[in-house]
Amino acid sequence: MKFFKQLKLVVLVVAVALSCKENKEETPVQKEAKYTADWESLKQHDTPEWFLDAKFGIYCHWGPYSVPEYESEWYAHWMYVNADNPEAVDGKASKFYDHHVKTYGSLKEFGYKDFIPMFKAEKFDAAEWADLFQKAGAKFAGPVSEHADGFAMWDSKITEWDAKDKGPKRDVMGELAKEIRKRDMKFIATYHRQWLFGWYPTWDETTDASDPQYAGLYGPKLKKGDNQMPRSAHAIETGKEKAHYPLADKAFNDEWLARLKEIIDNYDPDLVWFDNKMDVISEDHRKEFLEYYYNNADKNGKDVVSTYKFYDFKPGSAVLDLERARMSEKKDFPWLTDDSIDWKSWSHISNPRYKSTNRLIDFLVDVVSKNGAVLLNITPRADGTIPEPVKERLLEMGQWLKVNGEAIYGTRTFDIYGEGDAEVIEGHLSEEKNADNTAKDIRFTTKGDILYATVLDWPANGELKIRSLKEGDGVYKKEIASIQMLGNEGDLDFNRNSENLTITLPKKVGDHAFSFKITPKE
Repeated sequence: MKFFKQLKLVVLVVAVALSCKENKEETPVQKEAKYTADWESLKQHDTPEWFLDAKFGIYCHWGPYSVPEYESEWYAHWMYVNADNPEAVDGKASKFYDHHVKTYGSLKEFGYKDFIPMFKAEKFDAAEWADLFQKAGAKFAGPVSEHADGFAMWDSKITEWDAKDKGPKRDVMGELAKEIRKRDMKFIATYHRQWLFGWYPTWDETTDASDPQYAGLYGPKLKKGDNQMPRSAHAIETGKEKAHYPLADKAFNDEWLARLKEIIDNYDPDLVWFDNKMDVISEDHRKEFLEYYYNNADKNGKDVVSTYKFYDFKPGSAVLDLERARMSEKKDFPWLTDDSIDWKSWSHISNPRYKSTNRLIDFLVDVVSKNGAVLLNITPRADGTIPEPVKERLLEMGQWLKVNGEAIYGTRTFDIYGEGDAEVIEGHLSEEKNADNTAKDIRFTTKGDILYATVLDWPANGELKIRSLKEGDGVYKKEIASIQMLGNEGDLDFNRNSENLTITLPKKVGDHAFSFKITPKE
């Protein structure tokens, strides 16, 4: 009997051992994190091919600041700049403050929070928006997830001041993510929260911004003058003033990061875009964001992009983004520029000044020729409708891209970006300083052995002359087999000598830039 008991015990031990071995073999090996929170590691992240191919995206400034329809999306800030505010010029209140008090009453009784119930988005249709983005030719799209006003446009568990709990009472980001991806576009999230630190005068007892019960929206209590914008707007970007002191405390830093992680966990964006002023956020928190985002994507087998302005991330760790600006020359690194369809504002206002379709297309062509991509901002109304002039321009861009997209999507740069008389003035918010293009301005892109030459206006004399593609010592050494104009059937006559490549033009097709496909002999 004792022998059988011992035998049973041996069998049991062996069975348990085998079971443990099987369980151990079935347990998946935890994948080691690819990136760590240091710049050298984060610089190993490659810009994905989808972004290099996409070239054109759309986003929108849309939130409670859309309700007043007055001058700018910065209404939420400037409405609080009364004569006692350090930002008041010569002791005078801002025109926003004067307008607000006259229209809505005192800031103690009617503050920014009171626009939120008025932001109903009752006509917002995510499918309709996504259809428009697709027809416009965008390859990536999404909303401003949170602007400087502190109002989250997603269903957040971190704050009650979000679009699901207040205002629209809808998960705006969730609805858009679903519809945008359904149309085979990449979904993006843009983030401005770092601006909240000092956006409202939480020190000013004459306004509702100082009331502790609204701190979840207006941000932490600061001393008068802390973190105000310099009087010479955006002087910090030029290095003339240092305005962003003191730096955000740990609680603000932690929530800045926690909200980003919530966006990543809930919506898995393909691109996360940042506005500037991240110098108020600790460097450790900035690195931790990239570590979390890149590792999360790597774990899920995704290729993602993050952007930055100025020196907010180390070069090489993310994609550099410009604002209302472009490069004057071709760059050997990919970059992005964000610009608004309205010269005056990033959000809908009652008196917009929209850019022409021609300007928008020329801008896109020029940027792409220099290794860049365009993120175009549009301006929905508070009710969720998109103004007809905005729709018209987007649809016209889409029609142009249907014909000429071959010279844009999936292309890479040529040895030179182009030729012409137009000189680009670089710098933050510099785009309005740049003149419109003419028929002398030609931009190049490539796709394999194919060279595309896009002229930014129609030549008047029936010929297109391209100096850069002259025979002999020009930059294009290959013999040309054929030239076609996109949107036109058949080969075009051309002549190439030591001065120019001259193309005989067909009948004009379209009203904007015109792309020519140059195929070399094998």
